[in-house]
Amino acid sequence: MRWDGQGIGVDDGALPGLQRIGFVRSVRTPQFEGVTFHEVLCKSALNKVPNAAHLPFQFTVNGYRGCSHACRYCFARPTHEYLDFDSGADFDTQVVVKTNVVEVLRRELARRSWNRQTVALGTNTDPYQRGEGRYALMPGIIGALADSGTPFSILTKGTLLRRDLALLVDAAQTVDVSVAVSLAVGDPVLHADVEPGTPTPRARLELIRAISEAGLDCHVMIAPVLPMLTDSVEHLDALLGQIAATGADGATVFGLHLRGSTRDWFMAWLERSRPELVPQYRQLYGRGAYLPESYRDALRKRAAPLIARHGLAGGQRSFRMASAPPAIAEAPQPTLF
Repeated sequence: MRWDGQGIGVDDGALPGLQRIGFVRSVRTPQFEGVTFHEVLCKSALNKVPNAAHLPFQFTVNGYRGCSHACRYCFARPTHEYLDFDSGADFDTQVVVKTNVVEVLRRELARRSWNRQTVALGTNTDPYQRGEGRYALMPGIIGALADSGTPFSILTKGTLLRRDLALLVDAAQTVDVSVAVSLAVGDPVLHADVEPGTPTPRARLELIRAISEAGLDCHVMIAPVLPMLTDSVEHLDALLGQIAATGADGATVFGLHLRGSTRDWFMAWLERSRPELVPQYRQLYGRGAYLPESYRDALRKRAAPLIARHGLAGGQRSFRMASAPPAIAEAPQPTLF
C-alpha cells in the first residue's frame, strides 16, 4: 500500500490503547516491510521526569513509541503494554508516531513558565530509528529547542543522525548540545542476532567519526554489556580501540539490566541463541533486574584501565546526560502522550 492511500476515516482495527492517545491512522508500506506506523496527535511533547532530583535533566521529548531497532534487551519494551501492545514483537513492529510533536513542542517552549531546563532525547526509544527517515521529526525538534534557548542531549544508535549534523552544529552555537552514541557489541555476528534492526558496528563507528569531525563532542555508551558475551577484556579492549580511533571524547561501560517483560523477551532469545548461558544468567539475575554488586564492581575494575589507556576517560558531562539511573529515567510513563 502507498502512504497516500491510508485513509483517516477507515476502520483499520486499531487497538483500544491507541484510541486513548489521539489515534489518527495506521500506515504500512513496502519501504518498511513488517512495520506498521500508528500516527497519533499528542497533547503534550515535553515529558516531566518523575523523581529527577539526581538527574541532569528534568524533561524528555519522545517522538516515537516502539522501536524498529528490535534490540532484544531494550529497557523500554514494557511501555508498549500501556497501549495494549505486547512488549515483544509488537514493540519492534508497531511503532507509534507523534506526527504533531514539533508544533506542540514549540507551543510548550513558548510558555512564560518554561525555564529552559535541559531536555533529553533518546531516553525511551531511539529518535533516529528507521521511521525517522520517513517522518523527519528531529529537525523540527532540534530547531524548536535551539530557537527557544533550551539545551538538549541526544542518545542514539541511528546513523540517520548524520542527516542533521549541520543543524546540531548550528544549535550548538547558541545552546548546550550533548551527543552520545550507543555501541556495545563489536562482533558483527552477535550484533546481527541481538540488535537485528540497528546499523552495524562499523556504520556507528563512522557516525561517531562524522560527529567528531563536525566539531561536536561525542560520548560513546558501551551499554549494555552482556555478561559472558561482551564483557571480556578482549572484546572491550578491541571495541574501545576502534572507538578511540574515531575521535570520540569519552566512553562509559555498564552492564545489562532486565526489568519487567524485557527479562522474558531477552531470556527467550538467550535460550534460542546461547542456551549454554541460561543457567549463569538465571543465577546473575535471580534476585532482581540488576546485576549483583560484585559483578558490577568487577566490570568497572576491568573497564576502567582500558578506558584510560585508550584516552576515553573524558566527556563526563555527555555521560551524565545520557546514562541516567534506569529505574528513574527509563521507567514506563503512561502520561508520555
